[in-house]
Amino acid sequence: MENSNKKNSSRREFLKTLGVGTIATAALMQGCKPNNTVVAEGGVIGEVPKDKMTYRINRNTGDKVSLLGYGCMRWPLRINSQNEEEIDQDAVNELVDYAIEHGVNYFDTAPVYVRGWSETATGIALKRHPRDKFFIATKMSNQRFPNQGMSNREVYNASVEMYHNSLKNLQVDYIDYYLLHSVGGGDGRSLYESRFIHSGVLDFLIKEREAGRIRNLGWSFHGDVKVFDHLLSEHDKGNVHWDFVMIQLNYVDWKHATGFNINAEYLLGELEKRNIQATVMEPLLGGRLSRIGAQALKILRKLKLHDSAAKWAFRYAGTPQNVLTVLSGMIYLEHLQENIRTYSPLEPISEAENTALEEVTEIMLNADYIQCTECQYCMPCPYGLDIPAIFGHYNRTISAGERLKSSNDENYKQARHTFLIGYDRSVPKLRQADHCIGCNICKPFCPQRIDIPHEMQRINVYVEQLKQKSEF
Repeated sequence: MENSNKKNSSRREFLKTLGVGTIATAALMQGCKPNNTVVAEGGVIGEVPKDKMTYRINRNTGDKVSLLGYGCMRWPLRINSQNEEEIDQDAVNELVDYAIEHGVNYFDTAPVYVRGWSETATGIALKRHPRDKFFIATKMSNQRFPNQGMSNREVYNASVEMYHNSLKNLQVDYIDYYLLHSVGGGDGRSLYESRFIHSGVLDFLIKEREAGRIRNLGWSFHGDVKVFDHLLSEHDKGNVHWDFVMIQLNYVDWKHATGFNINAEYLLGELEKRNIQATVMEPLLGGRLSRIGAQALKILRKLKLHDSAAKWAFRYAGTPQNVLTVLSGMIYLEHLQENIRTYSPLEPISEAENTALEEVTEIMLNADYIQCTECQYCMPCPYGLDIPAIFGHYNRTISAGERLKSSNDENYKQARHTFLIGYDRSVPKLRQADHCIGCNICKPFCPQRIDIPHEMQRINVYVEQLKQKSEF
């Protein structure tokens, strides 16, 4: 009985933090237009509303921000006449148009996204709309500058150039939400101070905010919690005012964050104490929460028969009232439509639903899964590996419950064929795991602290076992 009471108390505190039942969300409830009625994974979702988007109010500026934010890390690509990959600008324009038409007004990019093409493509698409119809977020992605042997003055000059290039590429004369990118990574506070304090870059950005060219100044967090706490202590002392902070939040990371991450329960709680609003990344944990196994999905379908796993994850991430917007990198119209519907309007997670998600989390924590979110921070690999694609194919096999444990498994022949054919289709042969030499160059840049060379070796052993039809 005592354990049961503790569990119920913990659940009540969680729901109190999320703000279930409160009315701090603005949602427009006028009209809707029948459109695509099929979710990306095949379930019926009904109409895609135009005027029911849930909005949150920025307490500093009064901005009415769509709860669904557009993450511009993964824009669609195409092959051009020179047989080279490039951004499919027509597809980007169509996605942006559809998003704005259906109430999405927050777009998040960075100089390093999509091989450096994202800001330009995002700027082209948004320039076709009135400036007051969207909020643009981008970042100071100077993570690698101190490790390139630059002096403080050189870091400053390169960072200021990056900032001005962002304004130019986005075709704007001010940025609504500007972030210090991936604070806490590398060697923690030392790297943060090299990037922003000793170089004077933070002082420059604060002056840009004072001049109105940055409307909100914040940071995205991955890594050493001491850096997170330090930046908030500077806020407490009045040395710098932070307008917002981006954190990784999903129902697994709430209490069970792994790798280079900290429990979202702690991060959000510390921000709430200071009335600093959060923007959310990785609501699907790199897509993992949209591909949960049959056992976990069965638990959720007892409560919501037709809802996709992705919808559950987005509802969870959007439920806390201190969340300003939840980012999703949507390269397919079907995903955009489903997410719009999820937040048009938001149905907050209930106590019973939170209990179900706790059960799902327990199942997922026991899975043989590589905690890759396919963020691309490890790329490019100097030896040509497509690290995210390799992990992505392996993880999809895990999520489907099709990883072979033995060559004596009942479905061995079919599962072997499916994995190997899918591997060659997903990852060109010269970019597969067997080409990893263990140089470790990628490891410091992984927000999840994955031992990438070790996992590459593990996947390669598995692949070779399948190719040779050898015993496990």
